[in-house]
Amino acid sequence: MLRFTALVACLLLAACTTTNTRLADKTQTRPAAGSRILIVQPDIELSLLTATGISEARADWSKEARDNLKRELKAAPALKSHTFRELDPASVEDPRSLQLLRLHEAVGNSIQAFNYGVYSLPTKKGFDWTLGSGATTLAQAYDADFALFTYGRGAYSSGGRKVAMVGAALLGVAIPMATQQAFTSLVDLRTGKIVWFNVAVAGSGSDMRSPEGAKAFAAALLKDAPL
Repeated sequence: MLRFTALVACLLLAACTTTNTRLADKTQTRPAAGSRILIVQPDIELSLLTATGISEARADWSKEARDNLKRELKAAPALKSHTFRELDPASVEDPRSLQLLRLHEAVGNSIQAFNYGVYSLPTKKGFDWTLGSGATTLAQAYDADFALFTYGRGAYSSGGRKVAMVGAALLGVAIPMATQQAFTSLVDLRTGKIVWFNVAVAGSGSDMRSPEGAKAFAAALLKDAPL
């Protein structure tokens, strides 16, 4: 039994299955060809998970992942029939636009909690989320019809933590493995409604820190996007 447990731990260290889920508001029409899509620079933060369970923020990893994902999202085949603009949140000075960017993060985390998690809102049926009519601020400021947001958080296990995982497995104890997860959403800036939302969990071959991994992860994020 202990050998089997150790083997499972080793397999988890070697590979993890990439999973993604999509929720769509079917009452919305997909963006027409030639729609102006505002690609918001991905908000990504990555860290190193040590053997003791402490997360150490890595600005270099976060930047690599952010730059890689932005490049892959811009090059995605799904966007070929549209025109796109780019938005770097660091360059935004308008208070209303900044408030909308922060609002999306809050709403996105709520979607994950209530549409993907163990909790549910008894008065909220189906998928019906919005940033409100204030989203027209972004539409007017950046001459865009829709906005594509990406938000990700995660960590990578240190060598010491991987060794600790295998050693603990031999004793029948499970130590959590570091994971990376992101969500992306398509927002109709004319109404503020989130018309499509997807969550992706990184797996083997989708390390956002490398160009190849970011390409695979971006493909998972945009799977079944109504573009």
